[in-house]
Amino acid sequence: KDIELKHSPVMIRVNDFTEEAAADFAAKMGVAQNTGQPVIPVIIDSYGGQVYSLMSMIAAIKNSRIPVATIVEGKAMSCGVILASCGAKGLRYISEDATLMIHDVSSGAWGKNSEIQASADETKRLNEKIYKILADNTGKTAKWFHKKINKRGRADWFVEPSRAIEIGISDKIGVPTLDIDVAVNIKFVE
Repeated sequence: KDIELKHSPVMIRVNDFTEEAAADFAAKMGVAQNTGQPVIPVIIDSYGGQVYSLMSMIAAIKNSRIPVATIVEGKAMSCGVILASCGAKGLRYISEDATLMIHDVSSGAWGKNSEIQASADETKRLNEKIYKILADNTGKTAKWFHKKINKRGRADWFVEPSRAIEIGISDKIGVPTLDIDVAVNIKFVE
């Protein structure tokens, strides 16, 4: 008879940072914990999205018992670059043709003055949080990232793969070949 595995190895692709994408990410991370696989590949090709969804994905990575490899294909912009930096040291890859983009958190605040002020305060808090995450993952300081963004007039900062290595966001240029080996163990239970 054909053998059906309980859980196939999990590979996660991230294109969006939405509530739905974050829920899917968390569910797949949960399944991966029970597959027996030694690493969880997370492939990123994204223009970015919602910061709160990013934070949910980061929490899933931090709570994983299995190391996470981040692999940037094409682009990792905004939330994508932060997630890419969260891979296990030595397992953060970037395609030679990929582009990273770092910038401040965006806010689409509108409403009464008090609501706009509350949104501005929250945007500032989130901005500090993402730069601290980048700092923790790269060995740089949050202040270092702020200076780089300030030097550009707070405009988007596009980063080439070789620079991503220098900064410490990525470890290796190139996309690894994923060789999945599935073993089936048979036991006789009497």
